[in-house]
Amino acid sequence: MPMQAHEIEELLRQSFPDAEIQVGGSDGVHMSAMVVDESFRGKNRVQQQRAVYAALKGKMDGPDGELHALALTTKAPE
Repeated sequence: MPMQAHEIEELLRQSFPDAEIQVGGSDGVHMSAMVVDESFRGKNRVQQQRAVYAALKGKMDGPDGELHALALTTKAPE
């Protein structure tokens, strides 16, 4: 079952409660997300993205994952 933008945002908000989060996409399978959070400061892009994927709690895992593709932008606040 495809995921809706608000569901993705809710999962991300659990791990990043103070973040600026924007989720886009309308097909529920190919989505985009931007997460700006202080916890990313000092981490490289791979570390930041791993933290976001962990927050999705397996929703992208394997061919049967609910979310097929997520174009992801992560950064610390300026």
